[in-house]
Amino acid sequence: MKNKIIEGFSKLDKDKKINWLIQEYAHRSEDIKNILTQYWNKNQELQKLHEEFSENTISNFYMPFGIAPNFLINNELYAIPMVIEESSVVAAASKSAKFWLDKGGFKTSILGFSKSGHVHFIFKGNHEKLKSWFDRFLKHQLFENTQDITKNMRRRGGGILNLKLIDKTAELENYFQIQADFDTKDSMGANFINSCLEQFSRTLKEEIQKSDLFPLEEKDSVQVIMSILSNYTPECIARAEVSCPIEDLKDDGGIFPEEFAWKFKQAVKIAEIEPYRAATHNKGIMNGVDSVIIATGNDFRAVEACAHTYASRNGKYSSLTHCTTDDGIFRFWIDLPLAVGVVGGLTKLHPLVTAALEILSNPSAEKLMQIAAVAGLAQNFAALRSLVTTGIQKGHMKMHLLNILNQLGATEDEKQHFVNFFKDKTVSHHLVIDEFERLRSGKN
Repeated sequence: MKNKIIEGFSKLDKDKKINWLIQEYAHRSEDIKNILTQYWNKNQELQKLHEEFSENTISNFYMPFGIAPNFLINNELYAIPMVIEESSVVAAASKSAKFWLDKGGFKTSILGFSKSGHVHFIFKGNHEKLKSWFDRFLKHQLFENTQDITKNMRRRGGGILNLKLIDKTAELENYFQIQADFDTKDSMGANFINSCLEQFSRTLKEEIQKSDLFPLEEKDSVQVIMSILSNYTPECIARAEVSCPIEDLKDDGGIFPEEFAWKFKQAVKIAEIEPYRAATHNKGIMNGVDSVIIATGNDFRAVEACAHTYASRNGKYSSLTHCTTDDGIFRFWIDLPLAVGVVGGLTKLHPLVTAALEILSNPSAEKLMQIAAVAGLAQNFAALRSLVTTGIQKGHMKMHLLNILNQLGATEDEKQHFVNFFKDKTVSHHLVIDEFERLRSGKN
């Protein structure tokens, strides 16, 4: 075990990092080395750029960059870039886009655009006195002491929207928060928010020491635990929706529009009340959302965490989408919290991110929120449409067929044989294996 401990790993070049890794952890030394080095970009400048995104980089991990065309959003056509490795996601989104193209497309709006962060601190003193002091004095001082930090953001129309003191002592002894709400315009704003919060914590400690309102023991009792933005943004919401008369829901799955609408609505209701179903339901939504978030250089982990927290906001994990069929109108929508940016981060660094944003006509952050919400809604519509008609496996496994054939080392002629073979059959792994073995053995 001691042999595997290494000092100064980050200072080694890529070759030395790989050689050490193979020596200590890998058994197929030449295979592993070839696999890692074949993904190095031949453009050394581009390779260096990728390596500087993260630490201890030894190779690049490529993911497919796909396009889902024909999205009519607020009467404007989009081709949406999607980065994802899962079969059928891009195809399903594209199919939804085509389905709604002649029905008015997708309508979107922004329901809110503020993000929050907190100074978490302990105060062992008079709670009412602290609240009064915050409202009468400290709140103004917090705004004042961050003027230099917020200057550029205010110039762009953003900045600090609101400050409030939150008493959490009923849940944790002597625990308070300063909650700050921000508008970060077209940036995701993490660095901006955290810089403001850290200044708030310094101002809190400095000003309470100067105050004549508190005795020395109360002043000294203030302990800042941490100052950090929240990835939960329930006030930063994009809505995407589709609607049409129920009789227009003609489907090629051999089901009448009225039955389709009823079954679809029931499927959504089940996801609203049953967490086991909601988890898979929402995962499918995030297939669409995350693929747009990744393509545009945003933080899909933050978006995922926020979405699932929002899905639990009423005390029970539930569906992110909703459906009604009132007065003969089918309506399907999603309200999704999304904190995204189109400036800063990777947006001007990663060449594929700049390409993705250009394909989307260089949207504002608000517009990108709406596009990502549409991708999630489209993905969910496609999944539910399959579930209540033909079943999910028919379409998904046909898309997965190529993965199975590539694993088996099938030739192009053999792949074409399988496309024809499964035209009237449901793809299953064992059936592919059986037919592949029959084909290779030359049996009639």
